[in-house]
Amino acid sequence: MREKGRPTPMPTLDFKGKQIVYAHHLTVPARTLEPDASKSLPSNGSAPSLDNNLIIHGDNLHALKALMPRYAGRVHCIYIDPPYNTGNEGWAYNDNVNSPLMQEWLTDKSPVDGEDLERHDKWLCMMWPRLHLLRELLAENGAIFVSIDDNEQHHLRMMMDEIFGAGNFVAHIAWQKRTSPDFRLVLGDGHESVLVYSRNAVLFRERANSLSLSARQIKEYKNPDNDPRGPWVSRDFSAQGHRPNQMYKIVTPAGTEYYPPEGRCWKNIESVFLSQRREGRFWFGEDGKGVPRRKNYLSEATGRQSWTWWPNDEVGHTQEAKREIMAFFGESEIFDTPKPVRLILRMLQIATNPGDIVLDSFAGSGTTAQAVLALNKEDGGNRKFILVECEDYADTITAERVRRVINGVPTAKDEHLKNGLGGSFTYCALGEEISPEKMLTGESLPDYDTLARHLVYTATGHAPDKIRKARSKDGLFHETDDRLFYLLYEPDLAFLRSADSALNGDRAERIAKQAKAKKKTAVVFATHKFMGQKELSEMGVVFCGLPYESLSG
Repeated sequence: MREKGRPTPMPTLDFKGKQIVYAHHLTVPARTLEPDASKSLPSNGSAPSLDNNLIIHGDNLHALKALMPRYAGRVHCIYIDPPYNTGNEGWAYNDNVNSPLMQEWLTDKSPVDGEDLERHDKWLCMMWPRLHLLRELLAENGAIFVSIDDNEQHHLRMMMDEIFGAGNFVAHIAWQKRTSPDFRLVLGDGHESVLVYSRNAVLFRERANSLSLSARQIKEYKNPDNDPRGPWVSRDFSAQGHRPNQMYKIVTPAGTEYYPPEGRCWKNIESVFLSQRREGRFWFGEDGKGVPRRKNYLSEATGRQSWTWWPNDEVGHTQEAKREIMAFFGESEIFDTPKPVRLILRMLQIATNPGDIVLDSFAGSGTTAQAVLALNKEDGGNRKFILVECEDYADTITAERVRRVINGVPTAKDEHLKNGLGGSFTYCALGEEISPEKMLTGESLPDYDTLARHLVYTATGHAPDKIRKARSKDGLFHETDDRLFYLLYEPDLAFLRSADSALNGDRAERIAKQAKAKKKTAVVFATHKFMGQKELSEMGVVFCGLPYESLSG
């Protein structure tokens, strides 16, 4: 374990015999999120709120750090579609981090293209800190889905094993992205990969959902014998293996005798079979001579399990994705590799419940937001999306697509989309750094809610689900299992320099009494105090001086 108080070393990866230094997310300053009312689409004309769906314009490394005080450990599904690093994208590596080693290494080689012999190193450097932050944002039983192709898939897998733990690997999904082979190539690629990890794979598998039956599957259910339970499909009643108590003879209504096929046995013991047969749950063909098959009823269907092969007839393909973009903007070449809505819908169906938060930090055209709103419309859920896009088209394409999805697309074939899926969002830019130096001078004073969330996250490593709006006169704003948090603060220098912002004897006694009654420790953030820490410690009160003093959970 790292010795307390000593700095965390910069993480490295030995790649092609070179030690590559990554920009650790701790070097990235915390930033505020600044809503832009002119670009937001608020609910019922209300003011833009950071508790709404979010579309954030800015570098996703800084945006993810800014999201920590609100969403660390609270996101149940993350989908990202990062640059594939094919050598043709010309993407630029510029995290503007504070590490001199990184700055020196990266200054002379950006943008990254096919001629850059270190483009794989740079791609790893770009992804490493972002994946660390994404892991911190993910709930314990949540999952992250990452689209990738063969250029970096093997590197990504090793990196995610390192960050999430190899035991938290969930699946390697093959998405059939094409509808036909590329005849220009002897062996053209027909699929891309989606790597799935969780913070705790066991908890995720317990929470993951079965898929709803597709329209095509529902059509397979028939009722040729007018079974009162309704439509059904028949399934093979044999199973692999040899179990002596499941090797009995079955006689059909027409008198034909059957034993299990070679190397197999019946699925149940004889008493269970006879009970279900009396209930009419078996089918022996129209003539009563057929091999016994058990009925599965549509009325009892609980869904279907997914697997790692996702064919394009179920989850869409690249041409479908381009047609979807064309429906919004009249052209399909805005993005080279868009993803279809149905692909992301499949992920959401598996990994989310109606009240969950979904994050996409490489948002592109905003497909993830459309998938979230579509699923909410389908099942009445209230899932929330958070999109991050660094490019200048964050407003004109990413947010504009979401506006049209919400308000309606007249040319859409889907009736729900034509009429609008409903919803709202707050458009944000990255604001000022939350830094002690700027707070001391008054150059940048965050609002109460932003600072309070930042302090709780710094102290506990977890984002508070809410900050009390109706705070006590002593500044109680949050409570955990073992601590009460107080903040004496207003974003005003005159107040911060006054006695009103200080922890005095009367306040300390009231706070100590509240903490003692709840058998918790009181943590008080304020600019100054009128008593010593020894006396406060005897009262069960911990004082932390503002601008702010970092605590370790």
